[in-house]
Order: sequence, then structure tokens, then C-alpha cells
Amino acid sequence: MEGETSPFESSEMLASFLASTPLLSESWKLCSHANAATPQIFVSKRIGEVSYVAFSGVQRVAGLDLGCRRSLVAVDTAAAGIFPALQRYGSEAEEPVMVHAGMLRLFLSMINNFQTQVFDIMKESKLVVFTGHSLGGTMASLSALWLLSHPQSTTTVLSLTFGTPLLGNVTLSRAILQERWGGNFCHVVGKHDIVPRLLLAPLSPLTPHLHSLLQSLTSPYFGLLTLELSDEGKNSLFRLVLSSVEALAKSGESIGRDSFCPFGNYVFCTNEGAICLDNVVAVVKMLHLMFATGCATSCIEDHLNYEAYVGKVSSEFLKSRGFAERELPESSYEVGVTLALHSSEIDCRGPVWEPAKDCLKTAKRMGHAPNIKSANLAKVLSKFTPLRAQIEWYKASCDVSDDRKGYYDTFKLRGPSKKDGKVDMNRRKLARFWDDLIQMLDTNQLPHDFHRRAKWVNASQFYKLLVEPLDIAEYYRTGMHREKGHYVTHGRERRYKLFDRWWGNRKVGEEENSQRNRYASLTQDSCFWARVEEARDWIEIVRSESDSRKLTLIWKNIDNFEQYARSLVQKKEVSIDVLAENSSYSLWMKELRELKSQLQQFSPQFPGFFGRGAIP
Repeated sequence: MEGETSPFESSEMLASFLASTPLLSESWKLCSHANAATPQIFVSKRIGEVSYVAFSGVQRVAGLDLGCRRSLVAVDTAAAGIFPALQRYGSEAEEPVMVHAGMLRLFLSMINNFQTQVFDIMKESKLVVFTGHSLGGTMASLSALWLLSHPQSTTTVLSLTFGTPLLGNVTLSRAILQERWGGNFCHVVGKHDIVPRLLLAPLSPLTPHLHSLLQSLTSPYFGLLTLELSDEGKNSLFRLVLSSVEALAKSGESIGRDSFCPFGNYVFCTNEGAICLDNVVAVVKMLHLMFATGCATSCIEDHLNYEAYVGKVSSEFLKSRGFAERELPESSYEVGVTLALHSSEIDCRGPVWEPAKDCLKTAKRMGHAPNIKSANLAKVLSKFTPLRAQIEWYKASCDVSDDRKGYYDTFKLRGPSKKDGKVDMNRRKLARFWDDLIQMLDTNQLPHDFHRRAKWVNASQFYKLLVEPLDIAEYYRTGMHREKGHYVTHGRERRYKLFDRWWGNRKVGEEENSQRNRYASLTQDSCFWARVEEARDWIEIVRSESDSRKLTLIWKNIDNFEQYARSLVQKKEVSIDVLAENSSYSLWMKELRELKSQLQQFSPQFPGFFGRGAIP
């Protein structure tokens, strides 16, 4: 039996809030006014301390191709500076945040005239609701993303859309969750409305007939679908979208990199009430299950039926309803599921009742599991603390060793000792723990704000500063730099790059900006030793290179690193092992002084080779 807990906690709380307030009805009224007020792009209205901004759904948008990757564009290139918070996302293994190119162009065309009015509205409001029907909904979502990326005040922002097409890729959906913005977006979707499903899945190349059909749907306007399609055209379109959504829903896999992806909360409306879901997989499955009960005619007409839906949701959503010819389940959890499915108008005797029930149960399980796994990970981390402590002890012993090589060089030049072998084993075990954690995060098994929790940000940073120097030592000890290239560019593990991002996005307190009065326990640049290794290579190149242009460039690199290292030392952001007499850094500085001295004796005509730094 499933646990006796609230099955759809966050999404149902939002749905209950919307149903018990005038937000839905007032938003739809203004959307209707905006659609009728074309060519006005948006209209606004203030009711008490709540301001509504509604965008017209009757707009041109170019480049609407079903499932076409060409219609997606990265926000960091197409709209640099507009969504700064979203530009942090994306890596070698993940695409950047991408949105529909035509929709983004439309938003950018109005932002200059729009932003001044919005800032004025925010000054007098506690809540600003961006709303829109169809394409107007995508403008509402982009406006909310814009304001959330530029927090200007304490004003709350809500995007409330009706029958809107999908906007962006899976990275956008993930970024919204990780920024904790999921509750700021609510999409009202009609039971059979085709528009929210239209861009859901990648499709095979279209036939000329279907391509012409789509052009007729998007010309002159995407927002209001024409009802003049032939019966054959409606049937073709319905079958096309249904097969695509069905294939994606049945796969049970995450949405692909090349696909559009839902985000935020989805309120599925019928004549009986509504269901609210916020899990992407469950949303996709419900989009299919409801759409499958429709037909070619209803999938077009339902796009214009939101006035009836809003009225029904506002009056019926919070009321208890009976279960005709169906015995009430004994479990309170099953009651909650049955109530939700009753609102969906899915026939309890039909073939999709059980799949729909499984869909809602999946949403519930996936909502609780991440927090449970996060709690269990904290326990696992505590078991790895002794491994970390052993490495700390090893570093302390290196710092006071008679050979004066320091932590990095002792490990790099180690022999077959038991102590060194133990440290190497601990290094590998810790790497597996953090790689497994990142895999869980990548596959949505952990809370979406996991990377912002202070416990894990601090733990990952300490691990990186302590262990990455050992990874660098192993990389150069085994000669990997000769096979792949230097560490920073060609050998650094993805986990360290992610931890850099986590640390960079944390909230910085005033105490972190204070001046150090002693050397750090760990060098604050975990790649410092890799930079030293590169600098040692530059010294060797200088000794053999005869091309003056290449020499000038190399000396510039040497000079830049020398200045950077001196700055770290002056600010005491290095550990004392950096300054050990026989450390790689100290030996490099000694080589550099000797080289500069030789060049000054034999090549005084090339003073530019010596850079800006004075010879120590």
C-alpha cells in the first residue's frame, strides 16, 4: 500500500490557492480583452494590490516547425543579458537553456517599451500576474523569467497561461526547478487542446501535406487556430500529434535533448474539474492520456474553450463530488487519487483508468524520493569522513616533512609506501562517491535545489580543495599530459567544474571578504598546481624556441602566471606547502630567476621578454 501522505503536495496547494481566489477568472477576462485588442501586444489592469498583465495571443511567430531543432535557440547568444540567471546552465554534457527562436524574437521586439511600464506596475503591487492565451502565454512566461532573472523588488511574480505552446528545452525546465521558480509558473491546459501538445516531441520528417497543414495553422497567426481546416486536415493533424505524444509518454524516459519540454505546474481542465501536476514525466503522460480521449474536431475547438473551463474550475474544484457506481476506496491515499482522476473525466471502466492512476502515483513517488535520497546521502557522507580525515593527516605530515617538498610533490613523487597507497585508495573512493552523487543529480533523483544547499556546497568545495591537487599530481605523475594535454583544459573531471559553479553561485557573506592574517589551510585555487606544471613547460619552451613571436607570447603567459601566483601568496590564499623549499612552485621560481638572469646577460636587446614582474 502507498504511504498515507498527501499525493501531490506542492502542485495541489497551488491549484487550491488558484481555485479559491479570483486569479484564474480575472486573468482569463484580461486575456480575452488582450486577444480582442489587437494589434496591442499587452494590456494591464490593477485590482487592489494585484496587477495583471495580459499578452495578446493573436501574434505572428516565424519558424514554427514541429519537433525541429532549428527552432530552438540558446538564450545566452540570442538574448545575452536578458536572462542572466539562465546563462549559468549548460555544460559539455548538457545543452544551454534554449527557447523557441520565433517566440524569443517576439519577446525581444517588445522588451524595450515593455520594461519601463512593468517596473512602474511593480512599484504599486505586491503580486504581478503575467498571463496570456496561446502564444500570449509564452510571452507571459518569458516576462516572468525575465523578472525572476533580474530581482528588482520584493514583488511576487506569477505566470498564469491558458493553452500555451511549449517554450524551451529540458535544460530550461531543469533550471527553473533548480532556481526554485517552479511555483511561479502555472499552465492551464484544456483536456483536448492540441496547442500545448504541438511542440512536445521530436518528429520524423513531415509529408508535404502535413507541412502545408502546419503552415495554414501558423499563418497569419499561431495563437488562434483556424477552424476552417478540412476534416481530412484535422484528422491528419490529430493523428500526427497523438502518435508523437504517445510514443514519448510510453517510452518512460526523460525528454530528449532535442525536444521541447514542459516546466512549472500544469492544471488539466475538464468539465468536471481539474488535476494539477508539477512532475515533467507525469505531465507528459497526462497530456497523452487526456488527448487520446479526444478527436480531430475537439482538439481544435478545445483551444477556444477556456472561458468555460475557468468557470468550472473556480466553482467546482474545491467541492467534494460523489463517485457514481464506484465504491469509495478504504485508503485515504486511494481516495485522493480517485478524486483527482474523477476530475479528469477519465472513465473508471475505461482502459486508461489504471495507467492514469499509475501516472499520478508516479508523480507522488518522484516527489518524495529525492528528499529521502538526499537524507540518506548525508548519512553516507558521514561514513566517508574518516577517508577525508586520513588525507588531511597526510597533508599535515607532508607540510612538516624534512624533505620540504610539500603535499603536492610528495604525492606526485611517491614510492610504493603503504601510507601513500592508502591515500591514493581514499582519493579514488571519494571520487566514486561524488561521481555517483552527480549521476543522481543528473537523473533527477535528488532535490532540484540540492546544489544550493549549504551543507553540500561547503562539503564539495572542501573536497575539491583537498583532493584535486592529488588528482593533478597523479595526472602528471603518469604522463597523461603528454597524451591528452595539460590538466586544466584536457584532464579536469566534470565534478570539479560543477563544484566551481556551485561555489560561485552561493551567497557570499561579509566575513568572506575580510583580509587573511595567516596562510590558508588549503590553497584556494584547486588548479594551482596544474598551472604550475604548465608554467614549467613554458620555461622549457623558452630554452629551445627561436621564433621571436612565439617567445613573446610565451613570456606573456609566464608573466601573467607569475603575477597571479604572487597575488595569491600576498593575499595568503595558498597553503604553506606551496612555499615549501623544494615544492614545484619554489623550484619554478628559482628556474625563472636563473633564466631571466641569463637572458639579461646575453640578450639585453630583448627587455620585453622579461614581462612586467621584477626579477626576485
